[in-house]
Amino acid sequence: MLTAMLRALPKALLSLASGRSVCVALSLVFGLVLSFVTLSPVRAASWWEKTFWMSGPRYERVMPACDYPAALDRIIAQFRTKEFGFWNSELRIIGVEDIKETAEMPWAAQSIPRRFCSGTAVINDGARHPMYYSIAEDTGMIGMDWGVNFCVVGLDRNDAYSPRCRAAKP
Repeated sequence: MLTAMLRALPKALLSLASGRSVCVALSLVFGLVLSFVTLSPVRAASWWEKTFWMSGPRYERVMPACDYPAALDRIIAQFRTKEFGFWNSELRIIGVEDIKETAEMPWAAQSIPRRFCSGTAVINDGARHPMYYSIAEDTGMIGMDWGVNFCVVGLDRNDAYSPRCRAAKP
């Protein structure tokens, strides 16, 4: 039956005159092609597919240190964006003191590598608040580099890490 349809298809395409008929014919051809693709036997992924599409996470356990300036700059910038954009506040982190690593990869071996850190955030109003943050591999922009998650105790206004930033700790 399928071969008969394929033989009749060129005649049907030639006899079509209107644009709508051509669209219908093309969708028919596309449907036939898709049916062949879906009816093909299941096979294992090739070397090419495994290399570029099905690679899965390959963590190298390379994360910056807790006092890495670029990581602290990301925290400062994200805090400023959150405070100004969501809470209409002029609060900013102007410095981080007493930086310590609290844990590194505290979970299972196959989880995303993270470095947990703590410090004291110095705010521009003169207050000092405990701050907890993690630096994780492949959690930055579109998973291309490391990313940070942080919480400043007393300034977690949407309670994302409540209570007292407990969810930001290991």
